[in-house]
Formats: sequence, C-alpha cells, structure tokens
Amino acid sequence: MTAPFPGARAAGDGTHSATADADRTDAEHADANYHLVGAPLDATTTFQPGTRFGPDRVRRFAGTFDDYDRRTDSSFSEAAVLDGGNVRAWNDVPAYLDHLTAELRAAVIDEAVPLTIGGEHTVTRAGVRATEPDVLVVLDAHLDLRDEYDGNPLSHACVVRRCLDGLGGSDHPTVDEVVVVGARTGSREEWERSESEDVTVVPPENAGEWSDHVPDLDGRDVYLSVDIDGADPGFAPGTGTMEPFGLHPREMRDVVRGVAPHCVGFDVVEVNDRDDGQAASLAGKLLLEFVFEHAASGRD
Repeated sequence: MTAPFPGARAAGDGTHSATADADRTDAEHADANYHLVGAPLDATTTFQPGTRFGPDRVRRFAGTFDDYDRRTDSSFSEAAVLDGGNVRAWNDVPAYLDHLTAELRAAVIDEAVPLTIGGEHTVTRAGVRATEPDVLVVLDAHLDLRDEYDGNPLSHACVVRRCLDGLGGSDHPTVDEVVVVGARTGSREEWERSESEDVTVVPPENAGEWSDHVPDLDGRDVYLSVDIDGADPGFAPGTGTMEPFGLHPREMRDVVRGVAPHCVGFDVVEVNDRDDGQAASLAGKLLLEFVFEHAASGRD
C-alpha cells in the first residue's frame, strides 16, 4: 500500500493503490485544487534504471517537511491536494501514455492542476497532452531534443522533441515554445534543433538571472517539468544519467517559484533509488514549493 504525499488526502476508498475509476467520488474531486499521481514508468531509462521507485520514494522523504510555509503564510494540507496513488506502469509506452493522459485530463476536467511524480521523463508527454499548454519550461541537464534514441522516438531522451514536434501523423497537442533551464549536454542534432526560434536554452550559469527576470508569460499557459538531473549530482545523485556542473537546489527553487503562477500542470521526474534520499528529498521539496507559490498566486 502506498502512503499519500504528506499533507495530501488519499483518493478513493483509502487503499491508495493503482488508479481505479470505481474508487473515485465526485465530491472528493470537486473540492480538490490539485490532483497528484505517481507515474512509475521505467521502460526506456538508460545507464541507471530505478525510476519505478521514484513516486513512493519522493512521498516517503517528503515526510520530514513541515506543513507550514512561512514565506507564503500557508499550509500544504490546506491547499486541497488529492493524491490518487500510482498509475501502474507497463512496458507498452504508447498505451501507458494514453492511459496516463486520460488520468491527468480528468484532473483538468475537474478544474484541478495535475501534479505528477515520475517515473522517467517520458511521462511529461502525457502531462502536456492533458493540459495543452502554450509553453513548456523544463529544468534538465539534457536537451532531450533527440528525434529518436536507440530507434525509439518515445525514449526519455526525446521527450522535449515530442512535446514540440509531436510523433508522426498524430494529432496529439504540442507546445509552441520550450525553455530548457540548466541544460549542459546534448548531441549535435539536439544543439542544432535548439537554435530554432521555438527553443530557448538557459545554461546553469544563467539560471539565476533568468529566474530573477522570468520572460513575460502573462496570458500563456505553462507546463513545468523538473527533471531531477538538472541538479548537480552532488546534490541529487539518485537519478539515471548524472551530469556534473549543474544547478544548485536554490536555483531550481527560484525557477519553480518564478514559473509556478503561470502553470496549468507540473511534474518532477527521474528520481531513482540509488542514493540515500537526496534526489527524492529535493524532488519533494520542489513539489511543495510549486504548490505554495501556485496557490499563493491565486491561479487555482
């Protein structure tokens, strides 16, 4: 049995297991401002797998955090977050993304903001499909702009490209613009794609300045995705593809705070079980920061 994210209410009959429509009630969803689900997809991870453990691990290590936030004078438990448990993953990635999209779209229909804990970064595609934002902002060490990786266009290394360009002739929603904050590595093809007008890359050394002066996003719906490997691996070693010279936690926090008021959806992804909880702790804290800032902005 999965315990809910600390401060959130468990959905359904209290078993808090894989999502099942039969366990839902209209009342509990109607009064929720945020719907949280775990998406433990671990199908295309490279180098160090283990993202299947990410959702429960983030929930566990978030248990040490205080409910009250002095800066916003608010409590997480009063933000009306409903934790629907984990959407059980399987290795048919297209089918899983369809299923996850439907779960997240149900939150949108209920006029709640979907929050997703991954799982590999591929799950962001479901969040974008469900919320149909104008802009995708990503905190990430990697560009994730490959058209395919090892022959797979739905690899976690391709997720930003899929959100921009779609897949083949599919009619799934795509974004108009992507901002990748913290990127410091990519293939030649990816760097060439990043030179297009619809992509902005903010290197780690410029992240602080960018968050201090977030470009005008008023009137534009934003989806924010935090790949935990955007952090320097000294702060978050529990991830699949560590990349040195990365972001500090406070820089990631400031980006989350700056973007959150414009967001229609959020996820934090790529946490695995290969450290002592540093990555999961940072992921959970950034999710808290998102909710505190988003709720304070009145967007919900």
